[in-house]
Amino acid sequence: MTNLTTQTPLNGSVTALAPFHRGSLLIDPAHETERISAHLRHGVLDTFGRKGAVVAVSGGIDSAVTLALTTRAFGGDRVVALLLQEKESSPENAAFVRTLARQLTVPLIAEDITGALEGFGCYRRRDEAIQRVFPEYDSTYLSKISLPGDLLNRGSLNLFSLTIISPEGEAQTKRLPLAAYLEIVAATNFKQRARMAMLYHHAERRNYAVIGTANKNERDQGFFVKYGDGGADVDAIVHLYKTQVYQLAEYLEVPEAIRRRPPTTDTYSAPSTEEEFFFRMPFETMDLLWYAQEHLVPAEEAARVMELSVAQVERAYRDFEQKRRATEYLRSRILTV
Repeated sequence: MTNLTTQTPLNGSVTALAPFHRGSLLIDPAHETERISAHLRHGVLDTFGRKGAVVAVSGGIDSAVTLALTTRAFGGDRVVALLLQEKESSPENAAFVRTLARQLTVPLIAEDITGALEGFGCYRRRDEAIQRVFPEYDSTYLSKISLPGDLLNRGSLNLFSLTIISPEGEAQTKRLPLAAYLEIVAATNFKQRARMAMLYHHAERRNYAVIGTANKNERDQGFFVKYGDGGADVDAIVHLYKTQVYQLAEYLEVPEAIRRRPPTTDTYSAPSTEEEFFFRMPFETMDLLWYAQEHLVPAEEAARVMELSVAQVERAYRDFEQKRRATEYLRSRILTV
C-alpha cells in the first residue's frame, strides 16, 4: 500500500514516486486520519486561536468525511454540524445528515436559506436567464446545466448545455449561449455564498473556525464558488483525490448509504451528478489519469496501465489542463498594491 505522505502532502506539493500503477492512489487510512486530525488541531487551536469547528454537511461523501475527521480532531462537544438547505435541495439530504450526526454524537443545526436566496433574487434572476433560452420555462419546470459526457471517446469542448424538464417529465436540452450561461451561474452562486455567510455566523458566535470540505478534484479543477464553498479557515481534504476520500470514508465508518450515493451537485432543481455537471468521466478513471498527468507519466505508459488508447489519455490530459487554466482566477489571491 502506498503511503500518501510520499504523494500529496497537505501543502499541495508533489514529490517523487514509484512507477505508475492502478494502486498508486491507495493510502493508509489510519495514518492519514491522524495526520489530518493533527493538521486541524494545529490550524484551529494554534494558528487561529479558535475553540472548536463548524462544518457544513450536505449528505454527500466529502462533507461526511470532513465532519468525521473534525470530530476525531476535537471531539463531538467542540464541533457543530450545519445542514443548510433551500427549497430546491434534495429532500434526502436531511435524513443522511441526521443519521451521520447521531452516529458521531455531534450537535446538528438546520437552517433554511430559501428566504435569503429569494431576497438576493437568486431564483428570479436564474429563471429569467433560462426563459431567454426556453420561453416556455416557468416555476413548474426543473432545470440543470451540464457538460458533454463521455470525454474519453469524444474530444468535445467544455461548453455547457441547459436542460429543462416539464411537469410531465419531458426533457429538452439546448446549448447555452455564453450570456445566459454566465447569468445562470452568477445567480446560482448565491446558494454557495449564502451558505458560507451562515457558516461564519455560527462559527463566529462560538469563536469556532470553519472547516472546508472541498477535495482535490474540486479545488484544482475549479469546481467551487469563490467566496462560497471555496471559503474556509482550515481545509481538511483538499489534498485528497475523490477516490481517496472514499477510502477514508470506509475507514471512518461513514454510513454505507452515504458512501453508496452518487456524488451530486445539489445546486440545480433537476438532479445532476458531479460527473454529468463538470468532471465528464468516472472518478475511478479520472483520478488515476489526473495523478498520472501530475506526475509526468507519459500518455503511452498511462494508456498501457489503464488499458485505454493513447488518444483517450491525451483527451483527459488536455481537459485537466484546460480546466486548471480556465479556473485559475478562482484560486488566485487578492491582488494588492
